[in-house]
Amino acid sequence: MRLQHRWRRPAVTVVATLAALSLGGGIASAGQDGYGWGTPGADGAGDSYYPQDGNGGYDVADYDLAVTYAPDSHQLTGVQTISARATQTLSSFNLDLNGLTVDSVRVNGLKAKFTRSGDHELTVTPLLPLLRGLPFRAVITYHGVPAPISDPSLGDNGWQYAETGGAFVAGEPKSASTWYPVNDTPRDKATFHLAITVPDAWGVIANGRELATHKTAKGTTHTWAETTPAAPYMTTVAIDKWTFDKRKRKDGTPIVSAFAPGTPDSTKQADARLPEILDFLESKFGKYPVDAAGGIYLAEPIGFSLETLSRPIYSGRAGNVDTIVHENAHQWYGDTVAVDHWKDVCLNECFASYAEWLWDEAKNGVNLDDQYRQQVATASDRFWNGKLYDMGPGNEFTYVYSKGPVALHALSKYMGEAAFDKVLKTWNSLHRNGNASMQEFQKYCESVSHKDLQGFFDAWIYGSGKPSDQYLYPGDLKPAA
Repeated sequence: MRLQHRWRRPAVTVVATLAALSLGGGIASAGQDGYGWGTPGADGAGDSYYPQDGNGGYDVADYDLAVTYAPDSHQLTGVQTISARATQTLSSFNLDLNGLTVDSVRVNGLKAKFTRSGDHELTVTPLLPLLRGLPFRAVITYHGVPAPISDPSLGDNGWQYAETGGAFVAGEPKSASTWYPVNDTPRDKATFHLAITVPDAWGVIANGRELATHKTAKGTTHTWAETTPAAPYMTTVAIDKWTFDKRKRKDGTPIVSAFAPGTPDSTKQADARLPEILDFLESKFGKYPVDAAGGIYLAEPIGFSLETLSRPIYSGRAGNVDTIVHENAHQWYGDTVAVDHWKDVCLNECFASYAEWLWDEAKNGVNLDDQYRQQVATASDRFWNGKLYDMGPGNEFTYVYSKGPVALHALSKYMGEAAFDKVLKTWNSLHRNGNASMQEFQKYCESVSHKDLQGFFDAWIYGSGKPSDQYLYPGDLKPAA
């Protein structure tokens, strides 16, 4: 469906008519919801943990980024082209950008005013308003030396430097704004196109598929495209003197992995099992939801690995099979279905952690019921008091890894294993390329199992403390007397 609006043209403003045509072809009329000269878009997306991250008033469809990067000086120059649609009539809109210098902004081909405020707000005021429902294009040129965002709880996020002289991007809950202008919220997914020019001696890997490379006066330009809509923090680029391994899945999906200098053979051997891992995860979660795969294996021990879309990025020495299983499980749980709000992060991490359990059961003969009973028997009060929902900003990445898979195993017994397996396999197709909340997951589990699960979710997910035996030992989990 194509949205069309009519706009009552002021008789004295001929240029306004031209602007309406340039905004996507429609003549719109004044009416409800601020038609006329518009109102500013919100300077945050309204997440309860990070209310100033992201922005309101528009929806991005695609980022088309051209970057030149010099490893010796760390200087980055970029031209970002954003294709978006206004969700309200905008007199101005905001983007997120940390630290870098903006040189110019054009909106629909016309020069726009811009201002900076706070640590990441870039406010753009187009020459003419952007009409609700119509597409627009913004082009931002910028330059500078990127730097990560330092978080006291979560460490460095975003653009970081490798000891080899290269660079890479990794971070959660935010990272993209350290190297390009962006609507930095998981609720605004977009496709991502990157053309990055680096000196010839350096290699590049990013999300999606590599489309082409060609020589320029400044080095080699590497062009990558991620056609699966991505939350901004799931986009990445990594520059180093990589060793590449390129292969394909049985269905033709390209697998490209990159190994930094000094990567141990054990890591390469673990990555060699990626086709097997993806086949296994596909058997549990449904068809692999992305059109490329692989891994980026750093030399730096950055303290975490991250499920960057289609191609996770691994901390130095962390490229083991369990971690590869975990990060690739996120392609279903966390990437193609992303959180609605950060308080829903269990929908990412609890499931990726439980994927490790499922792998151990299938490949290593682990009895998950026995493992569950052992963990329950030895769990501390601190474990039981750890929250899996609405745990507070800075606490997202704690008990979701330990208590999370225990809770999911209990859920499988409480709702019935056949129903639980069906939920695991169909959840992604239900919400693919979108966002979801814990409440939506609960309702789906209830609809599949035909059971009221409120008590279970209150005991394990929404609340804290040790669940009562009804929820702690459902099905055949109760230990022998």
